Amino acid sequence: MITLYTAATPNGHKISIALEELGLPYRLEVLDLQRGDQKRPEYLAICPNGRIPAIVDHEEDDFAVFESGAILVYLAEKTGRLMPSERKGRSRVLQWLMFQMGGIGPMMGQANVFYRYFPEKIQPAIDRYQGEVRRLFGVLDAHLAQHEYLAGDYSIADIANWAWVRTHRWSGVEIEPFVHLKRWRDAIRARPAVQRGIERPPSKIDLTRDGDEAARRFAEEARTLVEMGRPAPPPADAGARA
Repeated sequence: MITLYTAATPNGHKISIALEELGLPYRLEVLDLQRGDQKRPEYLAICPNGRIPAIVDHEEDDFAVFESGAILVYLAEKTGRLMPSERKGRSRVLQWLMFQMGGIGPMMGQANVFYRYFPEKIQPAIDRYQGEVRRLFGVLDAHLAQHEYLAGDYSIADIANWAWVRTHRWSGVEIEPFVHLKRWRDAIRARPAVQRGIERPPSKIDLTRDGDEAARRFAEEARTLVEMGRPAPPPADAGARA
């Protein structure tokens, strides 16, 4: 059994999707980020960085793993699935996983902050981060024009990038110009395990369903996290149906 400490964010949903895809039994512990659950001493003993997600593998002497990319690699190696064992195939998966960890996630996160959460609109910052998101989307789109998935077969690299790409509207970036990226997004969204994973836990808001006014209220409530130096979560369905 694995305990997953998480919240309804792209990084959190990476792990619930992977656990569902792998069919591993797990227990969900949903942390209230606005209440500061992630800063409590008992959680910091599991995740020194005070962020979600983290897991504890009770089958391995309560072994704790934090950082979403490291968790994905751990789960893939534990099961022998979603990442090849041979050197070149494994490297391809890790390259695209690092692309998400070092590029897609940080740039979309900063776009979210300046586009959604800051009380004043600093247009040069918004333009800078949205522009970088579009550039990275272009990299994905060009690669996916020649490949069904990012690194051969469906893998943790696809899960990691998809969990962020699907929230594109929360960053203020449209996906329509990126036809191959859109094809890939929709194909992964149709997977039953992915559909289960993004409900563990469900998002608080869906832009398509709830509209801009609900998005504004959500952003105002989440702004306190930004002011306290914590990453504010995008609503998990911010772009899934765009």
